[in-house]
Amino acid sequence: MTTELDLKHYISIIRKRIWIVALVVVLGTAAAGVISYMLIKPVYQAYTKLIVNSPNIKAGMLQLDLNAINTNISLINTYKEIIRTPAIMDLVVQKHPEFGVTTEELMQKITFSSVNGTQVVTLTYTDHDYKKAANIVNAISEVFQEQIPQIMMVDNVYLLHMAKVEKMPSPVKPNPKVNMAISFVLCFLLGIGIILLLDYFDDTIKTEADVERALGLPTLGAVPSIKQGDLKRKRRKSTISAKAGEASHVSN
Repeated sequence: MTTELDLKHYISIIRKRIWIVALVVVLGTAAAGVISYMLIKPVYQAYTKLIVNSPNIKAGMLQLDLNAINTNISLINTYKEIIRTPAIMDLVVQKHPEFGVTTEELMQKITFSSVNGTQVVTLTYTDHDYKKAANIVNAISEVFQEQIPQIMMVDNVYLLHMAKVEKMPSPVKPNPKVNMAISFVLCFLLGIGIILLLDYFDDTIKTEADVERALGLPTLGAVPSIKQGDLKRKRRKSTISAKAGEASHVSN
């Protein structure tokens, strides 16, 4: 019973100041939309795909060596570390000074991923300019393919897919709709939190329920609050009733 009363009390408090929730939600969601659409620069992602394969089992050949495939798969983790070293990135910077990037930037923005159990790996590069990202990831892939035979003494990396420079994909971030949805939920909770906080610090007594909650005693009586306008209307009605009574008495 007490839990039910408390729940009704909190719902009543929130309903009285629901405008605070509406205001916080509108302002917060609008701010998230403006920031996502107008202030945050979009980030694009370009990728290439490579396959780690032995020279004698190139794609399309029927003869398969499972031991060689397992060896190539195990080499992927080694290649993942090699590609993010100055041995590869320094060459990219030297060959393509037009990119205007440093070795550290390339090592930071390049990602190397693979699906477990396959020999296909994906190189991904992110940048605010998609064409620049596509050119850089293509250049890294080409240099990586050229350097692996010299580093590992085995020529088993082949380019399956290169990033298309002329393509213009959608940015990977920000996602304005997701940001606005998250902002909506957070602002809704924030608005309710503000209302409950205001009620927590509000120690004034307004209703009989407040008296019982504060003192633990029932209310025996209450002094109604009468506004000045109500008194004037009541006096005016009394005056009209009195005049009507006098007129009736004279006519009789």
